[in-house]
Amino acid sequence: MTQAESQPSGPSQPRSHVPHVPIDKIRPHTYVDGTYSLVNPQCGTAKNGKHFLKGIIRDASGEVAIRQWTFDESQLGEIARTGFVWIGGQAQEYNGQVQIVVDSIRSVEVDIEDLARLLPASQHDIPAMELELRRVMGSLTHPAMRALADAYLSNDPFMARVRQAPAAVSVHHAWIGGLLEHTLQLLRLAEGMLPLYPELNRDIVLVGLFLHDLGKTSELTWERGFSYTAEGNLLGHTVKGVIMLSAMASKVSRDGNVRIPADALLVLQHIVLSHHGSLEFGATKIPSTPEAIFVAMLDNLDAKTAIAIHAAQRSKGVHPGQEFTDKVWSLDTRLFRPDPLAASSSALPTE
Repeated sequence: MTQAESQPSGPSQPRSHVPHVPIDKIRPHTYVDGTYSLVNPQCGTAKNGKHFLKGIIRDASGEVAIRQWTFDESQLGEIARTGFVWIGGQAQEYNGQVQIVVDSIRSVEVDIEDLARLLPASQHDIPAMELELRRVMGSLTHPAMRALADAYLSNDPFMARVRQAPAAVSVHHAWIGGLLEHTLQLLRLAEGMLPLYPELNRDIVLVGLFLHDLGKTSELTWERGFSYTAEGNLLGHTVKGVIMLSAMASKVSRDGNVRIPADALLVLQHIVLSHHGSLEFGATKIPSTPEAIFVAMLDNLDAKTAIAIHAAQRSKGVHPGQEFTDKVWSLDTRLFRPDPLAASSSALPTE
């Protein structure tokens, strides 16, 4: 039973099967009437002192900002309760971007079969990504590292969550399959770059990358939209990841009669705790081994590049007045969106 199914629906929380306009089809002046996933709803205060609602709605095709200019702050909790809302409102253009001015909004319950159209999902083939991840893990050479990776990979219920989990609620790879996609991209980067750094221990790097975000399978929930679990709020994915790692190492030693070298286990725990790179960004410790530094740098590279690509939205075209994004807070800047060579001829002069 999903969380959505376990909650009784009442008059103000109807189940909704209302067809909606896919977000990637919404244009200025489109009237929007339907059900969407709700992300980060907040109550803002206008210059005149009145409260307004701001947030983002999502479906499998994309996301768009919403505003409701007259809003009762006491209703915020109810609107956010299920993670999904029915909205009615008019799309308009603001600072070169589409936003929806909401006339009415209410929380709704959705059935599990609706999630595929209401939540963003990876554009890549999830079984194929998992197969490639297993191939990389199968290339480990140290018996203890192989046994540790296999302890995770052979746990079918756990791997089902790895296939489904987003990598974040809203920052990077925030879609179904995002955790697997992000992890695999890091493993690909490592395979390409490790030959340039032969002094690094390949097995430690690959296992560290595989493990670094696995705590997100417990930190995040996606059955009712993307949000944090109690474990996510109270522990976070790095602490949860270390707890899982300690349990898996004990299981390998007990059931497989394979001892994980104490220093190797310690270094892997350190990678999980330090992969955010600095204390201000959530690391418990500063990366303090060559492998931990390498893992943290790769993680930052993929996360920030994915954020920038998503924010620039070059595939949608860049029209006059839309050359820069709004400030992307996770990057602390506004991004210049155009591909600087897209409009110029790439042909060389011929003789």
